[in-house]
Amino acid sequence: MTDQKAVIVYIESTPNPASMKFVANGYLMKDGEVEYRTKEQAVNCPLALQLFDFDGVKSVFITNNFVTVTKTEDFEWMEIQGILREFIKGFIESGEKIFIGNPIDEIKQSEEQKMIAMNDPETVTKIMEMLDEYIRPAVEGDGGAINLKSFVDGIVTVQLKGSCSGCPSSTLTLKAGIENLLKRMVPGVTEVVAESI
Repeated sequence: MTDQKAVIVYIESTPNPASMKFVANGYLMKDGEVEYRTKEQAVNCPLALQLFDFDGVKSVFITNNFVTVTKTEDFEWMEIQGILREFIKGFIESGEKIFIGNPIDEIKQSEEQKMIAMNDPETVTKIMEMLDEYIRPAVEGDGGAINLKSFVDGIVTVQLKGSCSGCPSSTLTLKAGIENLLKRMVPGVTEVVAESI
C-alpha cells in the first residue's frame, strides 16, 4: 500500500465578491493559467467542464494550486461554496486527469509574445520583470492572473483573468497600483489599460 498525501481544499475569499478561490495542497497545473467562460470552452478540462454543471457557476479559472470560480448573481456563496469545495476535493482524490492534452495553446502564446517583443524589446522586458516580481504574486493571491498583451506608444495593455476579471476594485488596482508602479519604474510607460474579454 502506498502512502498517498491527503487532499485538502480550502476556500479563500477574493476582492471580487462574485469570485471564490478554492486552494488545493498540490499542483493542479505546473505552468500558466487557463480561464473558461463557457462550458464549451472547457472541453479539454474535465474539472472545469463538470464545474459548469453546477447551478450558479459562471466561469472557472485554474492555475498552480487553485481554482477560482465566479458565480452568477442569482446565487449566494453560502448556497454553493461547500458543495463546490467537496466536488473539487473529490475530483482531485479520484485521480482523474484535470486536463486532456495541453491546456494552453502554446503556439498562440508564443506568437503573442513575439508581437509584444517586436515593439520595444528592452521596455517590454522591464515591464514583464515588474509584472513577475511585484504584481503577479499579489494578483494570484487574490485568485486571479495578469498577462501583458501589448506595449504600444507608451500604453501597456494587460489582460486580467480569474477573480480580477470584472472585479469592482480592479480598475482602482489597475490605475492606483499597477499603473503608478510601472510609470515610476519603467521609462516610457504612460498608461496601463485592461483588455476587455
